[in-house]
This record gives sequence, C-alpha cells and structure tokens, in this order.
Amino acid sequence: MGANNGKQSGSEGKGSSSISSDLSSSTDQTSTKAPKNAATSEDSDLSMRTLSTPSPALILPPRSSSLSPAALFNGSSTSSSSFTAETVAMVHAPPTGLTRVGYRGARHLRDQQEALIDILPDHAFLQIFTHLPTNQLCRCARVCRRWYNLAWDPRLWRTVRLTGDVLHVDRALRVLTRRLCQDTPNVCLTLETVVVSGCRRLTDRGLYTVAQCCPELRRLEVAGCYNVSNEAVFEVVSRCPNLEHLDVSGCSKVTCISLTREVSLKLSPMHGQQISIRYLDMTDCFALEDDGLHTIAAHCPMLTHLYLRRCTRLTDEGLRCLVLYCPAVRELSVSDCRFVSDFGLREIAKLEERLRYLSIAHCGRVTDVGVRYVAKYCARLRYLNARGCEGLTDHGLEHLAKNCLKLKSLDIGKCPLVSDAGLEMLALNSFNLKRLSLKSCESITGRGLQVIAANCFDLQLLNVQDCDVSLEALRFVKRHCKRCVIEHTNPAFF
Repeated sequence: MGANNGKQSGSEGKGSSSISSDLSSSTDQTSTKAPKNAATSEDSDLSMRTLSTPSPALILPPRSSSLSPAALFNGSSTSSSSFTAETVAMVHAPPTGLTRVGYRGARHLRDQQEALIDILPDHAFLQIFTHLPTNQLCRCARVCRRWYNLAWDPRLWRTVRLTGDVLHVDRALRVLTRRLCQDTPNVCLTLETVVVSGCRRLTDRGLYTVAQCCPELRRLEVAGCYNVSNEAVFEVVSRCPNLEHLDVSGCSKVTCISLTREVSLKLSPMHGQQISIRYLDMTDCFALEDDGLHTIAAHCPMLTHLYLRRCTRLTDEGLRCLVLYCPAVRELSVSDCRFVSDFGLREIAKLEERLRYLSIAHCGRVTDVGVRYVAKYCARLRYLNARGCEGLTDHGLEHLAKNCLKLKSLDIGKCPLVSDAGLEMLALNSFNLKRLSLKSCESITGRGLQVIAANCFDLQLLNVQDCDVSLEALRFVKRHCKRCVIEHTNPAFF
C-alpha cells in the first residue's frame, strides 16, 4: 500500500507541469541524498519526492525540524533544511518510534482528515487561499493535484508578496512569472501588485523580469532594496504603462524616475510625459537632487502623493519645479530636508486648496512667514507636521488656526516658541482637531491644555511628553475628552 501511495504521488507530480525541474536547474544547490540506512523497506513509500510547483523554500527559507509522533498523528509533514537556505525538494521524513500498527492508525486518521477537507467545494478553497501569502500559497500547491490547480488559479495571483533578507528574490520572481505566463506565453496579465520590500538581495535583474512579464502592473514596492538602480526603475516605468503606485524608499541608488531613452524617442514630447504614477515614495533616497526632482515632475504630472523624507539635497528650487509640473499634489512630505525654507513653502502654497497633507518636520529654515503662506492659500489642509521647526511661534499658529478650519492633525512638538497663547487661538478655531502633539514644547503649561480640552471635544490623541504640565491639567483633559489617549511622562497620572 505504501508503494501505491508513492506511485500516486509521483504521477500527480508528473501530470501537473515541469516547474520543479526548472527550479532545480535555476538553483546553485547540490541535491541532498538520504543515508543508505535512513529508511527500511516498511517505510520506503516515505522517501524524498518533489511535486511540480515552485518550492516554498525559494519564497521563504525553511526551518529545520523533526517529525514528532504527535505531528505525524495530526497529519503534518515537515520540509527539509538541507545544506543551504534554498531547498528545492520537500522531504517527508520517515516516522520515528512507531510500530506498524501505530503507523497504520496514524495514516487512517490522516486519510479521514483529508476526506473531510476534500468535501469543501472549489470556491471555498479559493476563498481560503485568497488570505494566504505567496510562500504559503506555493506550499498548498504541493499537496495534491486538486490543490495544485486551485492554488494556481489566476484570480489568486493579482498580488505577489516576498520578504526575507536571505531570499534569492531575483530567482523567485523569475520562477513565479514563468509559471504565471503558461497560459499567456511571456506575459502575465493577472499580476497587478508586486511587493518585495526588505528583500536586500533584489537587483536590477529581478525588476527586469517584472518589467518584461507584467505589463498590467499597477503597484510596485521595493523599499529597502538598496541594490536597485535607475535603469531598472526606468525599465519598469516604461514597460508598465498602468503603474500608479511606486515605493522606492531606501533605494539609495535611485536618483530619478523617467522613461528609458528608447521609449522616449518613440513618443512625442507631450505623450512622453504621461507616466501614470500617482503615488511616489522616495524617502531616504539621499542622492536625489533638484535636477532629479525636476525630471520626476516633468514626467509624472499626475502625481497626487509624494514623500521626500530625508532627501537632504533638495532645495526650494526643486519644490518650485514640482509645483509647476504637478499641480494635483494632495500629500507632500519634505521632512528633514534642511535646505527647504520659507521660499519653498511659498511655492508649496501655490497648490492651494488641493493640498491636504504637509510635513515639514525638522526643516530648520522654516518660520512663521512660510507657515503664513500655507495657511493663507491652503485652506483645506487636514494634516500638518511642523515638529522641530524652531522658528514657528504663536503668530504662525494663529494664522494657521484662523485659516485652516478643517485641520484635524497637528504636530508642533519641539517648537520652543509656541506657548499657551497659541494654543488658545488654536482651541477657539480648530474645533475639528483630533490629534495634537506638543511633545517637548517648553513654553506649554496646564492652562493651555485646559483651553484645548474645553473646546476640542473630538480630540482623540494628545502628546504632552516632556512638557511641564500639572497632574490637575491632565485630569481635566481626561474628563472633557472621554475618547482621548494622552501620551505623557507624568508617573502619577494613569
């Protein structure tokens, strides 16, 4: 009977496809061989076997574990942890410490469990599989032929998410796209989202694979993949015309977003600018300069969300070009851009009522003058982060409170010149305020907090860490703002 099970498993593996052989040829791992005395004739049907699907070990490095009797009775199996972290075959270890009768009982129990789950219809399996990450979906495809066919249903492969520092992500992307391109040769029409953030081994080769095989790509996240360069990003942008969301934060080699030279020559100048990216995150792209931002703005006029945190080489000139070419920007962050000043905020204010979110945290050259420009022209501003802007005073806060009546979130922490007078103006005008951070504001006292609590009933978060406020003021806030979470450093208040 064991031999029959082995034959059945092998026939299913051959009948599905030839992916496993491609995986074996694509890895640099030597095949693992079982010791001669590892299994007896009674458990020969539990030898190593490879099903025809991308190995989950390529997606997530396996963890070595042994098969316990309890695990065997529960019908579980373990994957091998061979000599390297990239295993191709799934190893079903022989049972340990079980008699012939005990093994038959365990197998009978396992067959009953499999029979119960096989009662579920296909649509129920598909609904379950939609909640699985990419690596677990690949594991499910190795169970049996039915699961293989269901796991590779195109509706489950609109998104690919890969994680891991040691993951050979270039190879994983190549194998996955090859399998997804079986029904439509060389093109994967279903894949719309690729998330490989934190995969440090990702290189330009992996992005070239995505660009060539995924023309319907709409979302790409490669945050922290510092080996990615401009050329690969250009290739993706040029070959994926529907790309709307791009996250290259932490990719220090990326200095620009543009079309490739070949594509630019084929298109007219006006059409060549129509890159459909709306969301762009270039946080920690330290090499980004004004010229690069100018090119990005000229090629991505549909931008609505742009995050340039810690792009320390940017100046006011880059912001001028951004506003000139991208008038639809709704969210903008230039936090820790130390060369941005009041002149840059004057340019940002030209976005007028379209601007909803603005972060200028730790921009040391910003003063009340720049905040006054933003307050005057961006009346529909909902979020402002001005933490660490030491030039901001009560006068700037007064203009902000009187003009931005829809303000919901404000961070003015580490602004030593903001006092209770500024908080009073804020409380009398910003009735919609829900989140307020006053962390390390040296001039704030309990009187200002009481005015805020008495007028801003919808306050949900208040940060007064490292502020000299009394215990009575904190209790007053708690009584008037029932749903407010207070972040403080007073050990007597709880």
